[in-house]
Amino acid sequence: MGISLNVMKNIYENSRSTMLDNAQEYKKSVDYYKNKNDITSKNDNNVFTAMKQSDDGTTGKDVLRRADNRVSSNFHQLLVDQEAGYLATTDPEIDVGDNSLNKVVKLALGDDFSLILNQLIVDASNAGEGWLHFWNDSNNNFKFAVVPPSEIHPIYADTLSQELVAVERTYRKLNTNTGNYDTIIEYWDDATCTTFKKTNDDFNYYNTFDDIDVSTGNVIGSTAVFNHDWGIVPFIKFSKNIMETPELNKYKGSIDIYDKVYNGFANDLEDIQQTILILKGYGGTSLNEFIDNLKKYKAIKVKDDGNGHNGVDQLQIEIPTEARNIMLETTRDKIFMDGQGIDPNKFMDNAALSGKAIKGLYSHLELKASTTEKYFRPALATLIRMILKVNNVSDYMTRNISQKWSRTKVENDLETAQEINYLKDNTSKRNIAKNNPLVDDVDQELEYQKDDIINSDGYGNQQSINSATKVPKKEDIDE
Repeated sequence: MGISLNVMKNIYENSRSTMLDNAQEYKKSVDYYKNKNDITSKNDNNVFTAMKQSDDGTTGKDVLRRADNRVSSNFHQLLVDQEAGYLATTDPEIDVGDNSLNKVVKLALGDDFSLILNQLIVDASNAGEGWLHFWNDSNNNFKFAVVPPSEIHPIYADTLSQELVAVERTYRKLNTNTGNYDTIIEYWDDATCTTFKKTNDDFNYYNTFDDIDVSTGNVIGSTAVFNHDWGIVPFIKFSKNIMETPELNKYKGSIDIYDKVYNGFANDLEDIQQTILILKGYGGTSLNEFIDNLKKYKAIKVKDDGNGHNGVDQLQIEIPTEARNIMLETTRDKIFMDGQGIDPNKFMDNAALSGKAIKGLYSHLELKASTTEKYFRPALATLIRMILKVNNVSDYMTRNISQKWSRTKVENDLETAQEINYLKDNTSKRNIAKNNPLVDDVDQELEYQKDDIINSDGYGNQQSINSATKVPKKEDIDE
């Protein structure tokens, strides 16, 4: 019958603060992923807005410090997409021990499954965990989709194994009758889904499912309870790491420092142009007028006080360019070190890297990707088992599921080809084709090789279709 209204109210109230905190943390990561760092936030107390205090004690903006550049550096998006592309460009190879079932699983996962995995890695990087929801559509076809982490509040059993007993999903939906947004709450357990709607202070059941008469199969109304009969909560968690924390926490401080130094340097160049003007006997009334006249007329007026104390001197300011460059470079290195990524500049500066050098550059990224893969493996296995369940495989919970994850990275193709040629006599044709830098589809390459054998002569040379001369075979020559 689903969960009662009063119990759902209590769960919602008790989980609200946690969900808001998680949503806020997720939003901050998404902002940095979209290149909207803290530096882009406008406020008068920003460190880049220099202030001056007048004689009457009031404080205002310094007329000589007007530049307010706020260029955001997109390191977070680069680091997250780097791992997602490295780990999820190619679909993992799934083997459930039966070729026909392998095809069923591949068909159910779909052609764009690598994009689903990519999105899960991005979500897990931004929130500490990604979530996948699965269901059967009206035609009983297996479906699944990524759910934003900010909508999910998992509920676990009071055991050390952290068994998932329910999921509370909360999201906003436009009410076309009122023009306002309602808050929709879905409570999923291992057998049912119960939906609720919160409008202002009202908290009621939300009848969104068809109520079907079991005896006739006809729709007789609507209900707030849906029986899914999966036997488990139909949500799968893809954890990023053991603490399930966002990647941004590792290097946000360093990104903020980089933004401050970079924009501070840009502001200095724009504001003072490395020169401070010293006014003597200035005939104007304010520094604002001085700046305006200087920009507009490229000249200023001065008056003689009779003592010759008039004119304009200039004081050259040496901006510590070297110190700033060192700080930027050091901070950049720290960002990629803490984020376990690869600085693209390392490849640009070393166009002809050896295979060993390339592997060295990928070492930290490989360590991070391997950890992500380790936590994604059991989650992906659960998804595969649900596909087997839908296809009436009796041992879907105990069947061995093999996963082979690939990596997509820059390689020295010449060295790879040389290694393949060296090992070709002691390596299977499939492994040779798999590691060949010119091959994208291993199965298709093996088919091409079969065609080459069929269409070749006794010496392994290709037959010419238009050739009228028969090429002798080796046994004919021996005779």
